[in-house]
Amino acid sequence: MTAATAAPVSRQTPAWLPGSILMAVISAVAYVLADVETRILGQPVIEALVLALLIGVAARNVLGDGSKPYAPGASLVAKHVLEVGVAFIGVSVYMPDILKAGPALLGLVLGGVGAGIVLSFTVGRLMGLNPHLAALVAIGNSICGNSAIAALAPVIGAEKKDVASAIGLTAVIGVLLVLGLPLLIAPFLLSNYQYGVLAGMSVYAVPQVVAAAFPVSELSGNVATLVKLSRVLLLGPAVVIIGLAFRVWGGKTGGASTKFSTYVPWFVATFLVLAAVRSLDVMPMALVDPAKQVSRLLTMLAMAGLGFGVDIRSVRTVGPRVGVAVVLSLTFLASVTIAWLKLGGIDG
Repeated sequence: MTAATAAPVSRQTPAWLPGSILMAVISAVAYVLADVETRILGQPVIEALVLALLIGVAARNVLGDGSKPYAPGASLVAKHVLEVGVAFIGVSVYMPDILKAGPALLGLVLGGVGAGIVLSFTVGRLMGLNPHLAALVAIGNSICGNSAIAALAPVIGAEKKDVASAIGLTAVIGVLLVLGLPLLIAPFLLSNYQYGVLAGMSVYAVPQVVAAAFPVSELSGNVATLVKLSRVLLLGPAVVIIGLAFRVWGGKTGGASTKFSTYVPWFVATFLVLAAVRSLDVMPMALVDPAKQVSRLLTMLAMAGLGFGVDIRSVRTVGPRVGVAVVLSLTFLASVTIAWLKLGGIDG
């Protein structure tokens, strides 16, 4: 009797397996669609990370109550896989290239990112967004879009619907920014170098930066990528500072903690270590591209999980307010960048 009843238990499917498989399928579909975009348009205007998120949201809401068996696996990849993917982003940071840009450009990046976070968070709160969502929108706008939002979310205890709202709305506006940003070249008399700085400071994700800048010129593309990566460099410090602020002012648990891991989660620490190793040329170049690819694939899988955990009805309630906060923040960041370029005489 005991042996007979034990057999079915041993063959029982782990609760996380169905959802994990479904998230992998969704990620694969997103990857293929982005590849089709690249073949047709030259660049993925809607990157695979965003597609994975949107498909995950669609699957969750189409399945309705039928989504429950997949929830454990979706939650697993949305948290643990996400943290690993974010940690590996540090491989993209190479300080020597960033320092070549000079102090004026570095000042623009530091000042623009810092002011952008403060302004965007303030606008978000004035628009009625909760502190977590306002912080996600702020760091996403000011640093590196999806990756920054994904990195900050677990640190401040943001809910899945807040993560999806921040990523989904900023992604849509990011695509419009890619298409419309070149229209600013003529009225503001921007050189190719200056436009590259503007694209690197204003556009969210690296693929979108490439799509916005390289069609203008190779110089624009190279400068934009450099500026974009310098913003990525600030991801670790920004996550630590915002996480500390939430902890001190009761944003997550209502009380401060003295544990180092409370303020510097393992994946943020790993990000910083990998950035240092990469910048000191300790990491073999043969490992750099594979590590970047691992980060991208893991983050894509996590985006599917995040999307699958979202009820679209809850996202609609904050959508317009998030959109306004994003547009105002981007307008500020682009205006500051253009003013700094002109008044500071920054040009290659």
